[in-house]
Amino acid sequence: MPSLAAISKINFPFKVEQQEVKHRAKELFITSFPQVERMMSAFDNTEIITRNFCKPLSYYSSLHSFEEQNAEYIRISLEYSVNAIEDCLIKAQLDKNDITDIIFVSTTGLSTPSLDALIINKMRLNQHINRMAIFGLGCGGGVSGFSKASTLAIANPDAVVLLVAVELCSLTFLRNDFSKSNFIGSSLFADGVAACIITGDNRVNKTSNKITFLASQSKIYYDSLDVMGWEFMDKGFKVLFSSDIPTIIATNVYNDVTMFLESHHLKLSDIKNFIFHPGGKKILTAYENALPVQGDFLKNTREVMNENGNMSSATILYVMERFFSTGFENGFGLMVSMGPGFSCEMALLQMNTN
Repeated sequence: MPSLAAISKINFPFKVEQQEVKHRAKELFITSFPQVERMMSAFDNTEIITRNFCKPLSYYSSLHSFEEQNAEYIRISLEYSVNAIEDCLIKAQLDKNDITDIIFVSTTGLSTPSLDALIINKMRLNQHINRMAIFGLGCGGGVSGFSKASTLAIANPDAVVLLVAVELCSLTFLRNDFSKSNFIGSSLFADGVAACIITGDNRVNKTSNKITFLASQSKIYYDSLDVMGWEFMDKGFKVLFSSDIPTIIATNVYNDVTMFLESHHLKLSDIKNFIFHPGGKKILTAYENALPVQGDFLKNTREVMNENGNMSSATILYVMERFFSTGFENGFGLMVSMGPGFSCEMALLQMNTN
């Protein structure tokens, strides 16, 4: 079965304290959003300590056109994708010419040709690489991308599949949008770039940790299309997300997870490693209340959120990187993330230290 050969993440040079973001947000919103004073506690309630931003904080105080912000999205995405890929190749002890497939996941900017084409051109990768660009899955894109990369490696045992997830959420911030959604988004979202390499059975990985893909499942909840997503405006991407998200998760996640595991003759108690996307504090609480798991099973997830914020699809790969680099318990692993649609993505893993 496909296995994870290496994984890399980017810590931007502009990481900033959440309290500093809070102070700046108050200055921006106070004159046109009277409710801001009583809503400032939203920044503290996230439990985020630092935010991973691709630009200095002063950038977001100025007005920027959609054209300008999207141009920066393309430039920064390309630069840091290459950095993450090169680091990933070094860790995997592979040459760039070994890559057979590339999947690029993002929902926070637009590019045609897609970013995978720009990466191939910039790095002079094999011109015959199989390409897949995935847009619109939001926070669910990391698990979906990981599953699709693994599926490609099942189809081709000689495959070396490169998965890149880039989300520059801060570049979608609308300076003159004084809606509640934009305010809450300013307290939560951040930027992330991650890359990983998944190989087929005929490839021998040199990592000391073996994480193997076993199965995946996608689910979309009917009549929930307005729960999370973008409204595309002349001035850019306007964030949409509902306060109902934690309730939807609390209502559905136990049955979704247990039915998925039962289809593979497993129980929740068989899972030793929980690799969950941290949508926010309320979402983590919903997971903890709904799933009868002993101990702090979302420790790595929570710490990634505390240190970075919500980086949409890239976040789950930051969580995976933490398991991969700091250690895990031998046994089964479960990846879970929720995204627009409203949807749920899951992947079942076998995780062992060599």
